[in-house]
Amino acid sequence: MTTRRSRQFADQLVVITGAASGIGRATAFAFASGAADLFVCDLPGEGLASLETELLAAGAKSVHAAAVDVGSREQMANFCELVCRTGPPDVLVNNAGVGLAGGLLATSLDDWQWILNANLWGVVHGCHFFAPKMAARGRGQIVNIASAAGYYNSQAMTAYGTTKFAVVGLSEGLRAELAPLGVGVSVVCPGFINTNIVGRMRMRGAAYPESERVNVQRFYEQRNFGPERVASAVLHAIRTNPALLPVTPEAWALYAMKRIAPDVGRRLLVTLQGLSERRRGSKR
Repeated sequence: MTTRRSRQFADQLVVITGAASGIGRATAFAFASGAADLFVCDLPGEGLASLETELLAAGAKSVHAAAVDVGSREQMANFCELVCRTGPPDVLVNNAGVGLAGGLLATSLDDWQWILNANLWGVVHGCHFFAPKMAARGRGQIVNIASAAGYYNSQAMTAYGTTKFAVVGLSEGLRAELAPLGVGVSVVCPGFINTNIVGRMRMRGAAYPESERVNVQRFYEQRNFGPERVASAVLHAIRTNPALLPVTPEAWALYAMKRIAPDVGRRLLVTLQGLSERRRGSKR
């Protein structure tokens, strides 16, 4: 027998970017188990064809997968047109993103352009093309995936944090704009989540040589907070429409410190970085 919980997203059209791996994939499966109609996208060659089959097997009512670069205005416009032939989405999850380690002095303008295209323009494009359709219908929920780096940046990831600060700010303004039109907007801010983002991250500067990638990945694996934690937070955001939702203990701690005692939060962030660096160093 099909339970009420297992069909909680029946007749809901859900759009997820960056859905082929990590947080996007876990989120897609969470919606699939609720019998949603799914439109998912990711870069070409990311296993989208097999994802369709897997999501259908997991309970999705229908699945449409598309190869899309979210940083491309034209490709996102075409993706929106494809989706809206069925109808405006009930849920939009702007998840696609990349990582870049290194401070300002170590990163090139090409690095900045690359991360801005994926992490900021991808969210802007998603909101720009889909939000008007959702607002015209008068309902829906947009969930943007940012990071704890979106309210506490680090000298170790200046460009990455900058893009996530921008996503938090975009979400705040859009939430105020769309609330009178019946559309909710939330931003979800994970901490250290064990995904493949480290394997694809660009690492710049003497503090982050290519050889450091294995050690960083090992730290994330030992922490072992899987992407399913973030997927659960996305579902919670849809039910409750919070303005901002941290995920993981360090994300909550940094958020609290940002609001109550910013200097203490800064010291906490430095301490966390120091602990992770010493742990990585002990494994060499």
